[in-house]
Amino acid sequence: MKSQTQMPVHKKMDRLLLEIKENNRCPKLLLHSCCAPCSSYVLEYLSPYFEIFDFYYNPNIGPKTEYEARSRELERLIKEMPLPGKVHFLEGVYEPEKYYELVKGYEQCPERGERCGICFKMRLAKSAQMAKELSCDYFATTLTISPLKDEKVLNEIGMQMGEKYGVTYLPSDFKKKGGYQRSIVLSKEYDLYRQSFCGCVFSKGGNHEES
Repeated sequence: MKSQTQMPVHKKMDRLLLEIKENNRCPKLLLHSCCAPCSSYVLEYLSPYFEIFDFYYNPNIGPKTEYEARSRELERLIKEMPLPGKVHFLEGVYEPEKYYELVKGYEQCPERGERCGICFKMRLAKSAQMAKELSCDYFATTLTISPLKDEKVLNEIGMQMGEKYGVTYLPSDFKKKGGYQRSIVLSKEYDLYRQSFCGCVFSKGGNHEES
């Protein structure tokens, strides 16, 4: 039998959700969301167990019209999607200048390279801070649903930010158990705007659909 440390991340999460259900608890979760399509399945999966504060903080997304389009779609999804638990929409400050300053010198890095790691750290740090301010029990990110994102890197950064700000990070791999495919189905069902690039200007030349 696999030990707890060897157990896949998505199975660890299932075990935690079962414990929450058995204990009749409803902890608060700060969920960093990159966009509505990625959030759709994650909200469906987690809302039976948590009161969710869905935090849209993505200064990497540009131009501003693209950022605003994604924000509106996420807010619309939360209003229209019948979810069993409470879900609150929160929008962070749009500060692209901070993103460009942090990734200066890494503009030519390939996708999944150092620039992406810097971007993850910026967004997860702010998410951990917000989770702390809201007295949330956990925080997590929808980014691990993307086949183009390295969930190991994301979870490592999330754990670091959790330790730094004193909030428990919820490791995830939301693309498992058909999560990514389910997000595509839900996106069609709710007629969600599904972007054609990652979000930052450096990825716009590629063929991506996640943030």
